Amino acid sequence: MYNGNAQVNGPAHVRELPNLLISKIAVGPYNNNSYLLRCAKTGTEVLIDAAAEPDRLLTLVGPGGLMGVLTTHGHHDHWGALAQVVSATGAKTFAPKADVGSIDVPTDQVLEPGAVVTFGDISLKVLTTGGHTPGASMFFYDDPFGHGHLFSGDCLFPGGVGKTTTPGDFSALFNGVKTQVFDALPDTTWVYPGHGDDTTVGAERASLDSWQDRGW
Repeated sequence: MYNGNAQVNGPAHVRELPNLLISKIAVGPYNNNSYLLRCAKTGTEVLIDAAAEPDRLLTLVGPGGLMGVLTTHGHHDHWGALAQVVSATGAKTFAPKADVGSIDVPTDQVLEPGAVVTFGDISLKVLTTGGHTPGASMFFYDDPFGHGHLFSGDCLFPGGVGKTTTPGDFSALFNGVKTQVFDALPDTTWVYPGHGDDTTVGAERASLDSWQDRGW
């Protein structure tokens, strides 16, 4: 059974949904999570955050090819293997508009807040919060046969929102997460963060006030 507890040097954790196959792998010195999403009907694949260890990521992709690589934000630990993965696969690159200048690989498709990325029969909505970085974003898949799935990058983790450096950045990130996730998505929504274990919206909802009070 899928539990999302991926470990560096460990195997991929695979979750099979009716229309989507999700493979989670942990890579690199910062325990980054990379997620391979494959449309069950067409076999079309995208990778979320080509973070590190390109050889392991390319093994995960396999011979079927990769349509695109989506980067959640501009911090290097989330795109450190992007150049190698793109070179090997010819995949297109997608990144949030405000963070394109922080990524040393050309962006083929700039992602505006609220944009939709489609591959095969699968659509992902871009939820941009800022705060952690100017363009820090999440990708949401609304499964028609069950609960939603949120790939949250460094915006949301078990136990809090991502790291920020100023009160204004924290306010932007917290308010973005509150309005776009906790005010908009049900408790059953599964959250796949950029580092560490998974969580759900329901598991974190009761802690919102404490996060706001502590300011991180």
